[in-house]
Amino acid sequence: MTTPIPPTGAPEPPAEPPNRRRDWTIALVVLLVAAVGVIVYLLVDGGDDAVPAASATTPAATTTAPQTEPSTPATTTAPAAGCTPNDATVPAGADVVTVIDVDGDGRPDEAWLSGGASRTFGITTASGATFSTTIESASPIPASAIVQRVQTDEIPIALVDLGREALVYSLADCAVTPVANAQGQPYTFDRGFAGEGTGVGCTQDGGALRLAGLDAVAGADETYTVTRTFVDLGADGRDATNGSPEQVATGAAADDPVVTTAQEVSCGDLVAGSDAGPVEPQ
Repeated sequence: MTTPIPPTGAPEPPAEPPNRRRDWTIALVVLLVAAVGVIVYLLVDGGDDAVPAASATTPAATTTAPQTEPSTPATTTAPAAGCTPNDATVPAGADVVTVIDVDGDGRPDEAWLSGGASRTFGITTASGATFSTTIESASPIPASAIVQRVQTDEIPIALVDLGREALVYSLADCAVTPVANAQGQPYTFDRGFAGEGTGVGCTQDGGALRLAGLDAVAGADETYTVTRTFVDLGADGRDATNGSPEQVATGAAADDPVVTTAQEVSCGDLVAGSDAGPVEPQ
């Protein structure tokens, strides 16, 4: 069967109406929008069965602890061991008082005085050492003592007040040693008995206490002139040299501190006969 061929010059089939093409376009757009909505729903709100959306994740910032240099332990100086312990004991009945650190171990020590015919002054350190000396004096007045450090080298000393005189001892090197004068005899401060002085004191000089002999002399008008003589100790505190006397007050009243201090045995704020140091028991 032969399909007839349209004759040449026959008219073209009529084109699709424009309205129909527009309807197809609108329908296609609606379908695409609906499809996109379904996909978004499934990705965002599709419930437990939804496929998780693939997303580009930004790695969490990694914090690295700052590197620190290894610490170097602080250099510390171990405290001195103090005097070596020994078997010496404090006499029964002695008056014992806590005083400054004598042996340089950073701990307070004790000073003591015993009475009787062989009255003795001594030190017992926190480390367990006891060292002492018999008091060589004919004074019948009960003894009292104070302990202090003097001069820039902080020499530990003891001043023992005997009423008529005052003795000075070095406490260096774990011993109680009488300080010697220029003649090699025990150094003695007059307390008004020999007419050469009335007391002992320590004056702040350049940040350190300096030992001095004091003399308060009353005038006819009942006022006082006070003279001070510095006493310099050797390196181990066992010998003493007098400086030149200097006048520190004139016309001072009897109750002026410069006069009362010149009539005491003191060093800094410590005064013999008070609770700053031991007193010979009676």
